[in-house]
Amino acid sequence: MADATQEQTGAGVPDPETAREWLETMMLIRRFEERAGEMYAKAKVGGFLHLAIGEEATIVGACRAMRDEDYLISTYRSHGHALARGGDPNRVMAELFGREEGVSHGRGGSMHMFDLDNRFMGGYGIVGGNLPLAAGMALSSDYQGLDEVTVCVFGDGASNQGTFGETLNLAALWKLPVVFMVTNNQFGMGTALERHTAQTDLHRRGDGYGVPGMRCDGMEVVETYEVMREAIRRAREDRQPILVEAITYRFRGHSMADPEEYRTKEQVAEWRKRDPITNFADQIGLSEDDAKQLDDAAVKRVDDAVAFADKAKFPPPESLYDHIYVLGDQVKGWYSVDERSAGVHKGEDERSLAEAERGPEDEYHRAVEAAGKEDVKPADEAQDEEDER
Repeated sequence: MADATQEQTGAGVPDPETAREWLETMMLIRRFEERAGEMYAKAKVGGFLHLAIGEEATIVGACRAMRDEDYLISTYRSHGHALARGGDPNRVMAELFGREEGVSHGRGGSMHMFDLDNRFMGGYGIVGGNLPLAAGMALSSDYQGLDEVTVCVFGDGASNQGTFGETLNLAALWKLPVVFMVTNNQFGMGTALERHTAQTDLHRRGDGYGVPGMRCDGMEVVETYEVMREAIRRAREDRQPILVEAITYRFRGHSMADPEEYRTKEQVAEWRKRDPITNFADQIGLSEDDAKQLDDAAVKRVDDAVAFADKAKFPPPESLYDHIYVLGDQVKGWYSVDERSAGVHKGEDERSLAEAERGPEDEYHRAVEAAGKEDVKPADEAQDEEDER
């Protein structure tokens, strides 16, 4: 399904070992997501839960095109990205459960998990809010002269946010090494693509900003990998931001609370015929028995993750304010600024500066402090008494 704007990349089935790993990862994501939905229904998972069932090829194809040192930033539909980037299923599930052993120590939950060890820079609940952050990461890599690329994943609905145009403009202007990947799953929440976007070829929406576009079939892991590999190469070597549109489909609703009144069961069933997992298993010639073994192994890993998360501890109440601020020498600056005394200075220095800079009007207080007596009167009060006499 490669678009005319896509360069030919010589796509083909990877070697058997690589193909097996891709399939295992997609199966793990599928079973993990299904079990997460079950745990949400049992009130083990709080807040909101957005599942990416059906989008596994888009996730794995993009992540396998990246290097370990590259950065990935996602949306609130991010469990699969955390797993594909190497996250431990136990810790990812524990994060959904809000437990201390989670990847974000229970602070992020489903929508905001973060795993710096694997350079997964988090899921974000604000639609389009991750785009400027991705540009900042790419700017940091470019400023330091590092050979890193940032991949920013967002949905079709986010392409209508103001952050989309602003970020693509700056990325092109500054020649940042960033790939913007819009996962076109046909709906912005419950609104069909053609009802919320005039230009439905989303990969072309960067043309006016100087960001060339590519498109791939996001239901095919090999094609997604090849297109993303080329986009990342161009971003890395040519310092050229790229916009990639992955055509995909979510088999579940926008979130667990979605009644799905905007589409029919027949439409979903038609897309399910293009299931990225079963189709890729057929593509690499995997037997039913081998496929079942891989699937059973994925189910076992998810079972273990649920058991681990259920036994993990909740963060202690006294840790509520931990990690709110970055403390230490790695951040140069002040925590607060105070201008009540002369000059701009650290807020924590205000007490000592105020004492040192007291003027004549504080002569009384200084006299009290020096004499240790309460009967010393301020100069103006003493003069008033003398005038009355």
